[in-house]
Amino acid sequence: MQMPVPDPRILAQKDALVAALAEGLPRDAIITDPVETRAYECDALTAYRCPPLLAVLPATTEEVSHVLRTCHRFGVPVVPRGSGTSLAGGALPTADAVILGVARMTEVLERNYDDRFIRVQTGMTNLRVTGEVEGDGFFYAPDPSSQLACAIAGNIAMNSGGAHCLKYGVTTNNLLGVTMVMMDGEVAEIGGPWLDSGGLDLLGVICGSEGQLGVVTEATLRILPKPEGARPVLIGYDSNEVAGACVRDIIEAGVLPVAIEFMDRPCIEATEAFAGAGYPDCEALLIVEVEGSPAEIDEQLAVITAIAERHNPVELRESGSADESARIWLGRKSAFGAMGQINDYMCLDGTIPISELPAVLKRMGELSDEYGLKVANVFHAGDGNLHPLILFNANGDGQLETCEAMGAEILKLCVEVGGCLTGEHGVGVEKRDLMSHQYDPADLEAQMAVKDVFDPKWLLNPAKVFPLATTDARRG
Repeated sequence: MQMPVPDPRILAQKDALVAALAEGLPRDAIITDPVETRAYECDALTAYRCPPLLAVLPATTEEVSHVLRTCHRFGVPVVPRGSGTSLAGGALPTADAVILGVARMTEVLERNYDDRFIRVQTGMTNLRVTGEVEGDGFFYAPDPSSQLACAIAGNIAMNSGGAHCLKYGVTTNNLLGVTMVMMDGEVAEIGGPWLDSGGLDLLGVICGSEGQLGVVTEATLRILPKPEGARPVLIGYDSNEVAGACVRDIIEAGVLPVAIEFMDRPCIEATEAFAGAGYPDCEALLIVEVEGSPAEIDEQLAVITAIAERHNPVELRESGSADESARIWLGRKSAFGAMGQINDYMCLDGTIPISELPAVLKRMGELSDEYGLKVANVFHAGDGNLHPLILFNANGDGQLETCEAMGAEILKLCVEVGGCLTGEHGVGVEKRDLMSHQYDPADLEAQMAVKDVFDPKWLLNPAKVFPLATTDARRG
């Protein structure tokens, strides 16, 4: 993977930059020791690493403004960073860049239950948002698998989703407003605690922009009343294709579960060894959860189980208690950690039409045979958001390159069947060179023109999203 060559002029002015940053930041908020900056050399896509020039940890919007204004004056690139859980290299620095982390920005700024919103600093973790309001009967809907650690800043940057996004939508459907600092230090208020803002939908442009347009320091998030109840059903099948067909039929029936999750045999076996959830011996497993009143739950599950039975399941298990529900979800919530214990893997993120799920799963199996690398599947099947895990040996000669080539074929397949390169992980560096497979030159030019408006010097999050060949002229 290609990265820009560091600018020697920036490297030469490091001491002057640190002195200027120190005029508006506490000294312990500036990290310059090469041993300590190595903590920021990568995110969860650990195949690529590059220590930054330095890192800063501001605690307020004003401090973020000072950092960006200073870096803008010096012409230094800035890489915004949430919790570093990005799986697409979204927070990978360049050697001449400043990492701007929001880890110290964790305050609740406002709760409003009448209008159903909470305003927070964006260094707050996803799970903590619900923790701040659940005692009063509310919750925050987006729930990425990394929600214990991932920051709201990163969720906004990548438009993250999670298991329950089938019913409640992804971050953009639950984001009401932001405070964003531009690269020149200007602070902008966009949206607010209401359903929709007048004028251009700038909030829709910012959510999912991967730190290319500004640094979001505060967010107004929609909170929802907790449902009366929820109940999952576990369904096992003899093949991935049959499980995919079941998902397709559930969606076509007009039922809207809160979640439909998919796991295949390699993932089932890994999670059983890791967590012992009691999953059946089968090739593919679905977890389908519905919520509402007891009558609503019974009615929805009756439709779902009838559809599932038409596909001859190996096992069909409906939860009868809170403990059984927790066990059904245990393996799914442990899946990525379980796979990491047995193998190196690259986690992809492509989205496809539900109707194409059986064919795409079959083709992924064929690609696995062609490339000689196993694939474990665990993903949000209800909205077609795939997360195939390609298993490889990171220390094996050429295995990373083979893994990348196979991953590119899977992502191209997603586009070819009418889907897209990413559902919630973002483009980052992982899919940067595949963007021209989904978008033609005019489409890419329109997207880059938006960045020109927000960040004319192209200093924010360099070498991400757009193929380097298309951005060299803009970066100068």
